[in-house]
Amino acid sequence: MNQRRRIGRQAGVTLIEMLVVVVIIGLFVALVGPSLWKNADKAKVTATRAQIGNFMTALGSYKLDTGTFPTTEEGLQALRVKPPEVSQWAGPYMPQEIPKDPWGHDYVYKFPGEHGDEPDIVSYGQDGQPGGEGLAADIVSWKNQ
Repeated sequence: MNQRRRIGRQAGVTLIEMLVVVVIIGLFVALVGPSLWKNADKAKVTATRAQIGNFMTALGSYKLDTGTFPTTEEGLQALRVKPPEVSQWAGPYMPQEIPKDPWGHDYVYKFPGEHGDEPDIVSYGQDGQPGGEGLAADIVSWKNQ
């Protein structure tokens, strides 16, 4: 019976050992977690730039077919649904519905744009408001790189 007790004690995990493991996991999450969230935010900015690039490509095809870009009123939806008074529309120019930006806000479309001959497309970033810095900064088509 003495031998059984020794084997039982050796096979179990003590409370102190369990607490040490929990503390180590907590420290790991505290050290690594912030950098993971930072990278997730960078990924949203990159995805927004890529989506604006996709819009610009689709808008280029739209213009080749129709001779002009969609008006501000027609918006990006003209890439999916033929506007009533547009001839030579050969869309849809986007394979799926017009997405919102990664923060869940609608993209702002304007044509004629204020920054050249092409339309202006803007995501207002994390805060959904014009201007801002960091993650709240606007992501715009005329600086899309």
